[in-house]
Amino acid sequence: MKVSKDEFEAANALAAARLCKTPCAMKARYERKRDRVVVELNTGIEVAFRPGDAQGLERAKPGQLNEIEISPSRLGIHFPKLDADIYLPALLEGFLGSKRWVAAAHGKIGGSVSSTAKAAAARRNGKLGGRPRKVKEPA
Repeated sequence: MKVSKDEFEAANALAAARLCKTPCAMKARYERKRDRVVVELNTGIEVAFRPGDAQGLERAKPGQLNEIEISPSRLGIHFPKLDADIYLPALLEGFLGSKRWVAAAHGKIGGSVSSTAKAAAARRNGKLGGRPRKVKEPA
């Protein structure tokens, strides 16, 4: 598929107009004392998050976080020592990783919660022989 010069220029103008309305990263830094990555936006707002809460940064050492690059579109930040990226629009929506990664992280939290009711249910299941085995139905 070939794109004409007019179509190309129109697409660039549309992208530039959209970018003006979108919060973009101006600066990014890692604050070791607070253990936070801080992103300064063109709106004057700063967004901070714990590296351990972001996909690709969860096992990062402080020395790996001190170098942060802003993407040319200013919609992402890149950690070259980890080869990890954070997409700014997703970050602003509260997503610090892919849907699968976030679900797995929340599943670990939910599975580790202990309560009296959960312990009692586990004991009842144990007396019955545990969870029933999954049976594959014929196709």
